[in-house]
Amino acid sequence: MNNKIVWIRSDLPDKYDDRKEIVSAALEAGFTEIIIRAEDNQLKHLGRFNAIVYDNGDYILNGEKIGEEVTITSSKDQDFAATLAGRMTNVVISTENWKVIPLENLITVFQKTDTNLIVSSSNPDDAKLFLETMEVGSDGVVINILDSADVNKFSFLIENYESVCLDEVKITKIETLGIGDRVCVDTCSLMEIGEGMLVGSQSSCLFLVASESMESEYVASRPFRVNAGAVHAYIMTSSGRTKYLSEIGSGDELLAVKSDGSARKVNVGRAKVEKRPLLLIEGEHKDKKHSIVLQNAETIRLCTKNSTVSVSELKIGDCVLARIEKGGRHFGRVIDETIVEL
Repeated sequence: MNNKIVWIRSDLPDKYDDRKEIVSAALEAGFTEIIIRAEDNQLKHLGRFNAIVYDNGDYILNGEKIGEEVTITSSKDQDFAATLAGRMTNVVISTENWKVIPLENLITVFQKTDTNLIVSSSNPDDAKLFLETMEVGSDGVVINILDSADVNKFSFLIENYESVCLDEVKITKIETLGIGDRVCVDTCSLMEIGEGMLVGSQSSCLFLVASESMESEYVASRPFRVNAGAVHAYIMTSSGRTKYLSEIGSGDELLAVKSDGSARKVNVGRAKVEKRPLLLIEGEHKDKKHSIVLQNAETIRLCTKNSTVSVSELKIGDCVLARIEKGGRHFGRVIDETIVEL
């Protein structure tokens, strides 16, 4: 459900205090697109969010119309909604009695355009269904809220968990290098043991470098940190693109991955570049060689299927987890081109 649009409606209750509570609950849950009444402009002071005003079927943001609502009660309404595809940014469809087939028809039409198809929902199960219909799903949902206590029922829509396919790479070489610049990534989230980030010297193989969540004999655990490697390395972002570690900075959104492949988005609080002794680690997967350069310290660990292993204890023949990818990348994007990185 990543990259789906989620708007929370706070404008439905009659009482201002009830509408205010919905906005507060939505902000606390992490929602940043909230629909308000035109007269409730003061609610913007509760926090930073995109305050979308609903006005007689139109959705307005910062004085500009960004969407239109169509209530579907018959096939004629469905046909009218289809005519809006490609003519505006967002079309919100609602009905009192949803059936999946009309939604499938509209998804087919809107898929071919730049217009977002957004579906109105009052039920978490329906919202999930709308976002998954025909595998592609609608582009987003508008959540109708009457009670602030119901906001958290929809928090799963923005949790942004996904799955990454991981393979085992067999270690074939471990070699100490000299001093170099390495990047330590400190995030705004606490990570678990066995959770880390995908980093590598070749975009075709990103090793799962563990967070510093384990206690060490010499250093206290820092579960918000991944000592990611040398500045030249690639790291996987939440969008699926790679960036060089040297480019990472505060506010960037990266992908935190567990050894079972489950992943989530995390934000960078800071990135530290420091001169440290380095270690070259090479591995092999299906007769192809891959490598990563990490700091030579016992607190740096790679993830395995069932645990993690310190680079100071890593041995030839050990197997660690990595994301293997075919093709190459250009400016961080996957391209269908033969690229050899040694």
